[in-house]
Amino acid sequence: MHLYIHIPFCKQACHYCDFHFSTNTTNKRAVTEAIAKEIVLRKDYLPDGDMETIYFGGGTPSLLDEAELHLLLDTIHRHFRVAPDAEITLEANPDDLNAATLAMFSNAGINRLSIGIQSFHEPHLRFMNRAHTALEAEQCVQLARQAGIDNISIDLIYAIPSANHDILLSDLAKAFTLDISHISAYCLTIEPQTAFGSWLKKKKLKPIEEEYAAQQFEILTQSLGEHGYEQYEISNFARDGHYSRHNSSYWQQHPYLGVGPSAHSYDGASREYNVSHNAKYLEAIQHDRIPATFETLTPADQTNEYLLTGLRTKWGVKLQKLETLSQGAFALQQQSELGKMARKGWIREEAGILLLTEAGKLFADRIASDLFIE
Repeated sequence: MHLYIHIPFCKQACHYCDFHFSTNTTNKRAVTEAIAKEIVLRKDYLPDGDMETIYFGGGTPSLLDEAELHLLLDTIHRHFRVAPDAEITLEANPDDLNAATLAMFSNAGINRLSIGIQSFHEPHLRFMNRAHTALEAEQCVQLARQAGIDNISIDLIYAIPSANHDILLSDLAKAFTLDISHISAYCLTIEPQTAFGSWLKKKKLKPIEEEYAAQQFEILTQSLGEHGYEQYEISNFARDGHYSRHNSSYWQQHPYLGVGPSAHSYDGASREYNVSHNAKYLEAIQHDRIPATFETLTPADQTNEYLLTGLRTKWGVKLQKLETLSQGAFALQQQSELGKMARKGWIREEAGILLLTEAGKLFADRIASDLFIE
């Protein structure tokens, strides 16, 4: 079983972010208490078994104080059996991480950090409106290790406009020096409802050039591979098997419960989407209602989701599972398309499993959508 907890608060809005959050933290305690109550209300959503992973995402979960974090963890432990070796991840910003907060996280049971560094280059941090400095980005990793948290992932963003690739190479070199075990690297995307989206509309910002982004992706994958990182998902790289167990459960379509404003849940046959509005969420939970939209997944939905997530991973997608999920429709609809993609050198079949080639990884989402069934 897997649990995701969405903490919908941030100190400030990053220019690229379109996740649900609020910079007004006056009701942070009330929302945290509501999330704890939702955990109780939803305790029967998942099948019986041990909780294998817990993931605090956001937003910025590192804004939680000690009482709030313990409230959530204590509630989880009261209503679920948490596996002794459960992976418990907390997303954090470098500016929130000092010796005291890290000791608190470690003592509470957090055993994995996902740190939103994004870049070690000061001008890029300012461009993205990040709250931390390049020095804090470096120091927080060392402080986390001193607090006893060795399982550390960092986020990096590539394809940030620049004259050449030197800044990306410098960011990677810094990550290698810090001996990070897991790196999530995301291409900068410009979403409409963000500051960057507004700038693009007003022509204050140019669109991200596809060729430049592709070059950065190739540099990224080659450099990480040379330094011992396995690309086990398009945007995720790990040394020595330090995969994100929680995120891997999503990509392999395991059931999970999501609590908090905007959180999603999946039970294998349906999805639920919590309202992305803190006040509406609070009001509903206070009246013992789950403010979620329910969606039953059709055979086509299940097939297409499996393609979209599975093709991005090292595990690929099983052709037999595609047939089962689609009730026999996949081969009928997409045999010709599969042949075209194989001839382009984008996909390959290996023991009944469909995998992306290195060339295909550049077009992962396009390939998946072209293979969707109706």
